[in-house]
Amino acid sequence: MIRRALASTFALCSLFGSPLAPAADNAGAAVELTQLAGPFSAAPASLSKYETPAWFRDAKFGIWSHWGPQSVPRAGDWYARNMYIYGSEQYKHHLQHYGHPSKSGYKDIIPLWKAEKFDPDALMALYKKAGARYFVSMGVHHDNFDLWDSRHHEWNAVKMGPHRDIVGDWQKAARKAGLRFGVSEHLGASYAWWAPSHGYDQIWPMMGVDYDGADPKYASLYHPAHNQPYRNTSTWYTTDTRFHQEWFNRISDLVTHYQPDLLYSDGGLPFGTVGRTLVANFYNANIAKHSGKLEAVYNHKDIGSGEFIREAGVQDVERGVMNGIQPLPWQTDTSMGDWFYSEGYKYKTTQDVVYMLADIVSKNGNLLLNVVQYPDGSLPPESRQFLDEMAAWMKVNGEAIYGTRPWKIFGEGPTNMEGGAFKENADYTASDIRFTSKNGALYAITLGEPKGQVRIASLGKQAKIDTRPVKSVSLVGAAGALRWKQQDDALVIEVPADLPSPIASSFKIGF
Repeated sequence: MIRRALASTFALCSLFGSPLAPAADNAGAAVELTQLAGPFSAAPASLSKYETPAWFRDAKFGIWSHWGPQSVPRAGDWYARNMYIYGSEQYKHHLQHYGHPSKSGYKDIIPLWKAEKFDPDALMALYKKAGARYFVSMGVHHDNFDLWDSRHHEWNAVKMGPHRDIVGDWQKAARKAGLRFGVSEHLGASYAWWAPSHGYDQIWPMMGVDYDGADPKYASLYHPAHNQPYRNTSTWYTTDTRFHQEWFNRISDLVTHYQPDLLYSDGGLPFGTVGRTLVANFYNANIAKHSGKLEAVYNHKDIGSGEFIREAGVQDVERGVMNGIQPLPWQTDTSMGDWFYSEGYKYKTTQDVVYMLADIVSKNGNLLLNVVQYPDGSLPPESRQFLDEMAAWMKVNGEAIYGTRPWKIFGEGPTNMEGGAFKENADYTASDIRFTSKNGALYAITLGEPKGQVRIASLGKQAKIDTRPVKSVSLVGAAGALRWKQQDDALVIEVPADLPSPIASSFKIGF
């Protein structure tokens, strides 16, 4: 168990560094920042010297718990915001099940989140068996509810709802299981994201009656009244420096208390110097903890507002993939179903996840997957079935995934997958191949269940991609010898009748 080493970010400053001059990137009060001593500063050029640690590059697959009070209504992602948008499906759901948002709002949902069946040790054992090498806990979503013993915010899971330290319990379970531990913060967008809670119905009979978010008594949850409505992700980071200070204090508390290996921001790097100072502190504290070696990972995106400094951390692509092999490690984040539990939502199959994983790893990426939980913390049958099936596939094929690096090309086949965020659906076939390499061997993973023959054109004698002759071919997980021939146009492999795993097969090729 990792104990709280220091009382606050400001205590860390007294040990490792001195206060910076207050930041005043935007109008409003200056932000009081602290800079920890170490090789990194808030300057973009300094952060751009970051190098991704080997553990992350080797891990390839992580599991995320994107879970919290918004799962209670069982009506999907962004419930806390959309329940205040008149006429939306989540508004209608709330009206039917909880009452009008002028009287019964999101603040009244929070006490209903009890997490009474939450068993982090049992869940972590399933996640590890399914092949995860790192685990990420939700820290705070846009709903402005902290899932830890927050020093700076009264709306937190220890004081209300489940009355337990969700992040702390996840951390203990992950460390006990030998997994790297991460936290996600979505707080940066919260200020503008919550704007609809300050509104009211646009028609009778409740037209003009303020929703509960407009009540100053609850401003610490819904934020004070302001004139910055949320429009789209390009404007969802406020310029109000009072909120910049709050973000800095709370996220600094989160990373100081739990000392995660990974920190994820849901968007660009928030708030200019403020966000860059926090990331520099995260790196410097991690270096001090690991005797001069940087083991930390920071995820941020090149969509939405905020800064995107590609070399400053690991790029995250939400529900999407990259077009080809990337020179720097990156990560896809996606979910088995909706981000928060939603009745009737169509889940990804294990086949979908395996194909995504192989494609991502072949392009120098990692996959971070949200395994959906019920409000009580237990797993829906779809999530449990996936974990069992994924465990079986990874037990056989893990050597083609873990610790690998990209080959000369990422793959071949008839299916063209468009790169970018929110583009993750593809109808792959067994003729679509993805390549990984490790210790001089090449792995060819079929994105489908092969039958008859597998033809790999990239390994034909005349392909000129790798001029070394093929010396050996084996099927990962199978004991018997394979029949194969390297022809001018392709390496042709005769597929045995019995495969060691369904869904996809991995062929190991030696030169």
